[in-house]
Amino acid sequence: MQRLWQELRFAERRLVKQPMFVLLAVLTLALGAGFRQVKPTTIPLDNPNELQPRHVKTEQVTYKGRKALRVADAAAAGVADGIQLVILNQTEFQDGVIEIELTGEPSATAGGGARGFVGVAFRVKLDAAKDAAKYECFYLRPTNGRADDQVRRNHSTQYISHPDFPWHRLRQEFPEKYESYVDLVPGEWTKVKIEVRGDKARLYVHDSPQPALVVNDLKQGPGQGQLALWVGAGTVAHFSNLRVSK
Repeated sequence: MQRLWQELRFAERRLVKQPMFVLLAVLTLALGAGFRQVKPTTIPLDNPNELQPRHVKTEQVTYKGRKALRVADAAAAGVADGIQLVILNQTEFQDGVIEIELTGEPSATAGGGARGFVGVAFRVKLDAAKDAAKYECFYLRPTNGRADDQVRRNHSTQYISHPDFPWHRLRQEFPEKYESYVDLVPGEWTKVKIEVRGDKARLYVHDSPQPALVVNDLKQGPGQGQLALWVGAGTVAHFSNLRVSK
């Protein structure tokens, strides 16, 4: 009887210790693989000294209940498209996660082709003397999200690599590869997350666990540069709650 009791106690101790053993093994493997949790860094958008507007007008506002940076296209006639940026001076980004809330809509004076283009550029390299920039970018076309035309809906999100791979070249040479549909409403706050690693990037919208757009061949390849808020022609946009995890 006593021997049976001892065997039961031994089995009980093994069951109690087993979860701890498994946990320690998992932690050991994770640390060995270089796993670590990095707290996101908030990037302020209310310090003029840290913002470098390029062919846009900026203003600190409260928009639909939250403090935001309003960015409006102010490019003069003849200025090449793609230089309407707010470069964030204190950022240096290579790989990581970019999270932001934004809105976009056509301005009151925008032409018929305006879509409220709004997004985020990363790995930005600016040549101020030539007023030119190179960057990768994901952006949205908010007025396409609920258009009656299905083809327009299919062009709600866009990847570009400026200046060599603008949207029209990508659409012509790689139809449907660098654009996709996502539900959007002009002028409404939209959560966006961009994951970047090496030559791959993913665009997530509305807290979805699945990406809206997948790019496995960033045209400029791995590299680093600054972050920038991006708007297209005829756009009025708002940006808030920018966070970066490297």
